[in-house]
Amino acid sequence: MAQNVKKDLWKLMQLVEGLEAVIIADRDGVPIIKVSSELVPVASTKPAFLATFATAADQASKLGLSQNKSIICSFHTYQVVHFNKSPVYISLIATTDANTGLLLALEPELDNLVNLVGRTIQAE
Repeated sequence: MAQNVKKDLWKLMQLVEGLEAVIIADRDGVPIIKVSSELVPVASTKPAFLATFATAADQASKLGLSQNKSIICSFHTYQVVHFNKSPVYISLIATTDANTGLLLALEPELDNLVNLVGRTIQAE
């Protein structure tokens, strides 16, 4: 199952120029499935970095505007799009030149993969 999901994630990575990594992680930032190129910054794939989204999403949800669905972070050379699919989180790491709208448009495809991963985790 994991190999099929990884293959599907590789295909999705090819759809957006500059997309360097797709990581599905748990709330603690532990990667469940990760696909990345050699160009992705190593620090951005570490649990400490990935877990910050879960914390930020929880804090943003306290603003009274309901649950946070996504967060976009822009850095000097990279951008990160996080999707809240609790109990898992998806992080897309891309270059600053990548089209952010196209990254956000991947969400429906990622939903299908996350549902598959979720069902598999529940079955185990």
